[in-house]
Amino acid sequence: MKVLIIEDERVAAERLQMMLNEYDCSVEISGCIDSIEDTCNWLQKNNHPDLMLLDIHLADGFCFEIFKKVKYSNPVIFTTAYNDYAIESFKYFSIDYLLKPVTYDALKSALDKYKMITSRFATPDYETMFEVLKSYAPKQYKERFLARIGQRLVFIKTSEITYFKADDKIVCLADNQGNKFPVDYTMDKLEQVLNPKIFFRLNRKVIVSIDCIAQIKPYTNSRLLLYLKDGIKTEEVIIARERVTEFRKWADQ
Repeated sequence: MKVLIIEDERVAAERLQMMLNEYDCSVEISGCIDSIEDTCNWLQKNNHPDLMLLDIHLADGFCFEIFKKVKYSNPVIFTTAYNDYAIESFKYFSIDYLLKPVTYDALKSALDKYKMITSRFATPDYETMFEVLKSYAPKQYKERFLARIGQRLVFIKTSEITYFKADDKIVCLADNQGNKFPVDYTMDKLEQVLNPKIFFRLNRKVIVSIDCIAQIKPYTNSRLLLYLKDGIKTEEVIIARERVTEFRKWADQ
Protein backbone atom coordinates (compact mmCIF):
# COMPACT_ATOMS: atom_id res chain seq x y z
CA MET A 1 0.00 0.00 0.00
CA LYS A 2 1.36 3.43 -1.01
CA VAL A 3 0.37 6.38 1.17
CA LEU A 4 0.87 10.09 0.51
CA ILE A 5 0.87 12.35 3.58
CA ILE A 6 -0.20 15.98 3.21
CA GLU A 7 0.40 17.74 6.49
CA ASP A 8 1.89 21.20 7.16
CA GLU A 9 2.92 20.46 10.75
CA ARG A 10 6.26 18.62 10.72
CA VAL A 11 5.73 16.91 14.09
CA ALA A 12 2.26 15.70 13.06
CA ALA A 13 3.62 14.40 9.74
CA GLU A 14 6.42 12.49 11.47
CA ARG A 15 3.95 11.01 13.95
CA LEU A 16 1.70 9.80 11.12
CA GLN A 17 4.69 8.12 9.48
CA MET A 18 5.61 6.42 12.75
CA MET A 19 2.07 5.13 13.28
CA LEU A 20 1.80 3.89 9.68
CA ASN A 21 5.01 1.91 10.15
CA GLU A 22 3.69 0.48 13.42
CA TYR A 23 0.44 -0.52 11.71
CA ASP A 24 2.16 -2.24 8.78
CA CYS A 25 5.88 -2.01 8.11
CA SER A 26 5.27 -2.80 4.43
CA VAL A 27 3.36 0.48 3.93
CA GLU A 28 5.28 2.66 1.49
CA ILE A 29 5.27 6.41 2.19
CA SER A 30 5.15 8.04 -1.24
CA GLY A 31 5.96 11.47 0.19
CA CYS A 32 5.21 14.14 2.79
CA ILE A 33 3.90 17.42 1.39
CA ASP A 34 2.87 20.56 3.27
CA SER A 35 0.91 22.72 0.82
CA ILE A 36 -1.90 22.66 -1.75
CA GLU A 37 0.37 23.88 -4.55
CA ASP A 38 3.05 21.25 -3.96
CA THR A 39 0.42 18.52 -3.65
CA CYS A 40 -1.13 19.45 -7.00
CA ASN A 41 2.30 19.48 -8.65
CA TRP A 42 3.15 16.10 -7.13
CA LEU A 43 -0.12 14.48 -8.23
CA GLN A 44 0.29 15.82 -11.77
CA LYS A 45 3.79 14.34 -12.10
CA ASN A 46 3.54 11.03 -10.22
CA ASN A 47 1.38 7.94 -10.09
CA HIS A 48 -1.35 8.50 -7.55
CA PRO A 49 -0.98 6.72 -4.21
CA ASP A 50 -3.40 4.08 -2.99
CA LEU A 51 -4.40 6.32 -0.12
CA MET A 52 -3.92 9.95 1.00
CA LEU A 53 -3.71 11.15 4.60
CA LEU A 54 -4.84 14.72 4.08
CA ASP A 55 -4.87 17.59 6.55
CA ILE A 56 -7.84 19.82 5.79
CA HIS A 57 -6.36 23.16 6.84
CA LEU A 58 -3.00 23.71 5.12
CA ALA A 59 -0.75 26.77 5.14
CA ASP A 60 -1.99 27.99 1.75
CA GLY A 61 -5.69 27.17 2.16
CA PHE A 62 -8.22 24.37 2.51
CA CYS A 63 -7.28 21.01 1.01
CA PHE A 64 -10.51 20.80 -0.98
CA GLU A 65 -8.88 23.12 -3.52
CA ILE A 66 -6.68 20.17 -4.52
CA PHE A 67 -9.66 18.28 -5.93
CA LYS A 68 -10.70 21.31 -8.00
CA LYS A 69 -7.29 21.43 -9.69
CA VAL A 70 -6.37 17.75 -9.99
CA LYS A 71 -8.52 14.75 -10.86
CA TYR A 72 -8.03 12.34 -7.97
CA SER A 73 -10.29 9.35 -7.33
CA ASN A 74 -8.48 7.20 -4.78
CA PRO A 75 -9.46 6.95 -1.09
CA VAL A 76 -8.66 9.71 1.41
CA ILE A 77 -8.41 9.82 5.19
CA PHE A 78 -8.90 13.41 6.31
CA THR A 79 -7.17 14.76 9.42
CA THR A 80 -8.04 18.04 11.11
CA ALA A 81 -8.21 19.90 14.39
CA TYR A 82 -11.78 20.92 13.61
CA ASN A 83 -15.00 19.01 13.14
CA ASP A 84 -16.64 21.65 10.92
CA TYR A 85 -15.67 20.06 7.58
CA ALA A 86 -16.93 16.51 7.97
CA ILE A 87 -19.85 16.95 5.56
CA GLU A 88 -17.64 18.62 2.96
CA SER A 89 -15.05 15.84 3.21
CA PHE A 90 -17.56 13.13 2.33
CA LYS A 91 -18.14 14.68 -1.08
CA TYR A 92 -14.90 12.90 -1.92
CA PHE A 93 -13.82 9.28 -1.49
CA SER A 94 -13.42 9.74 2.23
CA ILE A 95 -12.63 6.65 4.29
CA ASP A 96 -12.60 8.47 7.63
CA TYR A 97 -12.42 11.89 9.30
CA LEU A 98 -9.89 11.93 12.14
CA LEU A 99 -9.61 14.70 14.69
CA LYS A 100 -6.18 15.82 15.86
CA PRO A 101 -4.21 14.78 17.70
CA VAL A 102 -4.67 11.57 15.72
CA THR A 103 -4.34 8.51 17.93
CA TYR A 104 -2.96 5.16 16.82
CA ASP A 105 -6.30 3.42 17.50
CA ALA A 106 -8.20 5.95 15.38
CA LEU A 107 -5.73 5.62 12.50
CA LYS A 108 -5.75 1.82 12.75
CA SER A 109 -9.55 1.76 12.58
CA ALA A 110 -9.49 3.99 9.48
CA LEU A 111 -6.84 1.85 7.77
CA ASP A 112 -8.75 -1.34 8.57
CA LYS A 113 -11.83 0.23 7.00
CA TYR A 114 -9.77 1.15 3.91
CA LYS A 115 -8.56 -2.44 3.53
CA MET A 116 -12.07 -3.85 3.93
CA ILE A 117 -13.61 -1.47 1.37
CA THR A 118 -10.86 -1.84 -1.23
CA SER A 119 -10.82 -5.62 -0.94
CA ARG A 120 -14.56 -5.75 -1.69
CA PHE A 121 -14.28 -3.48 -4.69
CA ALA A 122 -10.95 -4.71 -6.02
CA THR A 123 -10.77 -5.69 -9.68
CA PRO A 124 -10.96 -9.50 -9.83
CA ASP A 125 -7.84 -11.32 -10.95
CA TYR A 126 -9.59 -13.12 -13.80
CA GLU A 127 -6.45 -14.93 -14.95
CA THR A 128 -5.92 -16.53 -11.54
CA MET A 129 -9.65 -17.32 -11.27
CA PHE A 130 -9.55 -19.01 -14.66
CA GLU A 131 -6.59 -21.18 -13.66
CA VAL A 132 -8.35 -22.20 -10.44
CA LEU A 133 -11.52 -23.08 -12.33
CA LYS A 134 -9.51 -25.12 -14.83
CA SER A 135 -8.05 -27.16 -11.99
CA TYR A 136 -11.59 -28.16 -10.95
CA ALA A 137 -12.75 -28.96 -14.47
CA PRO A 138 -12.83 -32.68 -15.24
CA LYS A 139 -9.95 -33.69 -17.48
CA GLN A 140 -10.88 -34.98 -20.92
CA TYR A 141 -9.29 -38.31 -21.86
CA LYS A 142 -9.05 -39.93 -25.27
CA GLU A 143 -12.16 -41.74 -26.41
CA ARG A 144 -10.71 -43.25 -29.58
CA PHE A 145 -7.44 -43.89 -31.41
CA LEU A 146 -6.55 -43.75 -35.07
CA ALA A 147 -4.74 -46.96 -36.00
CA ARG A 148 -3.16 -48.27 -39.21
CA ILE A 149 -4.13 -51.44 -41.09
CA GLY A 150 -1.87 -51.64 -44.11
CA GLN A 151 -2.69 -48.53 -46.09
CA ARG A 152 -5.95 -47.91 -44.22
CA LEU A 153 -6.66 -45.92 -41.06
CA VAL A 154 -9.35 -47.10 -38.66
CA PHE A 155 -10.88 -45.77 -35.46
CA ILE A 156 -10.58 -47.92 -32.33
CA LYS A 157 -12.72 -46.90 -29.36
CA THR A 158 -10.78 -46.67 -26.11
CA SER A 159 -13.45 -48.81 -24.45
CA GLU A 160 -12.53 -51.66 -26.86
CA ILE A 161 -8.80 -51.57 -26.02
CA THR A 162 -7.39 -54.25 -23.73
CA TYR A 163 -3.79 -53.07 -23.49
CA PHE A 164 -0.93 -51.19 -25.15
CA LYS A 165 2.45 -52.83 -25.62
CA ALA A 166 5.81 -51.42 -26.71
CA ASP A 167 8.19 -53.52 -28.77
CA ASP A 168 11.42 -51.65 -29.42
CA LYS A 169 10.18 -48.29 -30.76
CA ILE A 170 6.83 -49.54 -32.01
CA VAL A 171 3.76 -49.22 -29.77
CA CYS A 172 0.70 -51.33 -30.55
CA LEU A 173 -2.76 -51.48 -29.05
CA ALA A 174 -4.71 -54.71 -28.68
CA ASP A 175 -8.49 -54.71 -28.89
CA ASN A 176 -11.01 -57.11 -27.36
CA GLN A 177 -11.13 -59.12 -30.60
CA GLY A 178 -7.46 -59.99 -30.39
CA ASN A 179 -6.41 -57.55 -33.13
CA LYS A 180 -3.23 -55.50 -32.78
CA PHE A 181 -2.63 -52.11 -34.37
CA PRO A 182 0.42 -49.81 -34.33
CA VAL A 183 -0.27 -46.30 -33.00
CA ASP A 184 1.78 -43.10 -33.15
CA TYR A 185 2.16 -42.67 -29.41
CA THR A 186 4.95 -43.24 -26.91
CA MET A 187 4.16 -45.04 -23.68
CA ASP A 188 4.78 -41.83 -21.72
CA LYS A 189 2.33 -39.91 -23.90
CA LEU A 190 -0.28 -42.65 -23.53
CA GLU A 191 -0.11 -42.29 -19.76
CA GLN A 192 -1.09 -38.64 -20.16
CA VAL A 193 -4.09 -39.16 -22.47
CA LEU A 194 -5.60 -42.32 -20.95
CA ASN A 195 -8.02 -42.30 -18.04
CA PRO A 196 -5.95 -43.43 -15.02
CA LYS A 197 -8.99 -45.01 -13.43
CA ILE A 198 -9.22 -47.42 -16.37
CA PHE A 199 -5.62 -47.86 -17.51
CA PHE A 200 -2.49 -48.69 -15.54
CA ARG A 201 1.13 -48.91 -16.61
CA LEU A 202 2.40 -52.27 -15.41
CA ASN A 203 5.99 -51.76 -16.51
CA ARG A 204 8.01 -49.98 -19.18
CA LYS A 205 6.37 -51.94 -21.97
CA VAL A 206 2.72 -52.54 -21.02
CA ILE A 207 -0.29 -50.35 -20.17
CA VAL A 208 -3.33 -52.41 -19.31
CA SER A 209 -7.08 -51.81 -19.10
CA ILE A 210 -8.82 -52.91 -15.91
CA ASP A 211 -11.43 -54.71 -18.04
CA CYS A 212 -8.94 -57.10 -19.61
CA ILE A 213 -7.39 -58.46 -16.41
CA ALA A 214 -8.61 -62.05 -16.14
CA GLN A 215 -6.65 -63.19 -13.11
CA ILE A 216 -3.94 -62.06 -10.66
CA LYS A 217 -1.55 -64.41 -8.88
CA PRO A 218 1.39 -63.93 -6.50
CA TYR A 219 4.77 -64.38 -8.16
CA THR A 220 8.35 -64.78 -6.98
CA ASN A 221 10.21 -61.94 -5.23
CA SER A 222 6.99 -60.18 -4.16
CA ARG A 223 5.89 -59.64 -7.74
CA LEU A 224 2.49 -60.29 -9.30
CA LEU A 225 1.53 -62.31 -12.35
CA LEU A 226 -1.37 -61.00 -14.44
CA TYR A 227 -3.36 -62.95 -17.01
CA LEU A 228 -4.70 -60.60 -19.67
CA LYS A 229 -7.66 -61.40 -21.90
CA ASP A 230 -6.60 -60.86 -25.50
CA GLY A 231 -9.58 -61.92 -27.59
CA ILE A 232 -9.71 -65.71 -27.34
CA LYS A 233 -6.14 -65.92 -25.96
CA THR A 234 -4.61 -65.07 -22.61
CA GLU A 235 -1.28 -63.26 -22.14
CA GLU A 236 0.84 -63.28 -19.03
CA VAL A 237 2.48 -60.11 -17.72
CA ILE A 238 4.65 -59.76 -14.62
CA ILE A 239 4.36 -56.64 -12.44
CA ALA A 240 7.70 -55.54 -11.03
CA ARG A 241 7.98 -55.43 -7.24
CA GLU A 242 8.31 -51.63 -7.14
CA ARG A 243 4.97 -51.26 -8.98
CA VAL A 244 2.96 -53.76 -6.90
CA THR A 245 1.88 -51.35 -4.12
CA GLU A 246 0.68 -48.71 -6.60
CA PHE A 247 -1.08 -51.37 -8.66
CA ARG A 248 -2.96 -52.63 -5.59
CA LYS A 249 -4.17 -49.09 -4.81
CA TRP A 250 -5.29 -48.62 -8.41
CA ALA A 251 -7.07 -51.96 -8.57
CA ASP A 252 -8.88 -51.34 -5.26
CA GLN A 253 -10.43 -47.94 -6.18
